[in-house]
Amino acid sequence: MKTLTFHLDFISPYAHLAFEHLPQALQGISHAVDYRPVLFAAMLKHGGQLGPAEIPGKREWTYRQVLWLGHANGIDIQMPAAHPFNPLPLLRLALACGRDGLVNRHVAETVFRHVWHGGADAADPARLAALRARLAPARDPDGDEVKAELRANTEAAIAAGVFGVPALVADGRVFWGFDSLPMLRAALQGDPWFDTHWDGAASVVQGIRR
Repeated sequence: MKTLTFHLDFISPYAHLAFEHLPQALQGISHAVDYRPVLFAAMLKHGGQLGPAEIPGKREWTYRQVLWLGHANGIDIQMPAAHPFNPLPLLRLALACGRDGLVNRHVAETVFRHVWHGGADAADPARLAALRARLAPARDPDGDEVKAELRANTEAAIAAGVFGVPALVADGRVFWGFDSLPMLRAALQGDPWFDTHWDGAASVVQGIRR
């Protein structure tokens, strides 16, 4: 059985799509999934980048594409009333329901659907309070222990080569994005392409730096 690590931030619509589609994508493959919340904004800062929702033109395209991908793949998704938003309360709440930096699928699903179903404001205080009451975390989401776990998850992901969400890590390989799920499935099924092409792709010389 393969163990996968799913790095997620609830702010990402692509993470929601990948999360919802993952059971179908891995059907018939013996596997376990570790769900690790991370702070996408910290990854962007580490790489000196803006998020897609911060770039005019790309922002609008991103929202159109994710809604289309949901439609095309039968995944329920609606844009929240405001995006981007501060995901820290949601990330910490999820971690407060788990242990050692991991959350279970039920918790992750509940938080994702809080954001991506219904079109409401994901950061609305009343909705956040209702979500907290529903999940009944065993730990304080605002406590130092939970905050430290989120930092540690994010730092470990960056050290492992994760640069965005969703990112699934299997056998030391990072698979990024909703559209990487078929590639992940092929790798887990032992497709020989990975033996000859995975490492070779990383050896291409960078011809210019900006």
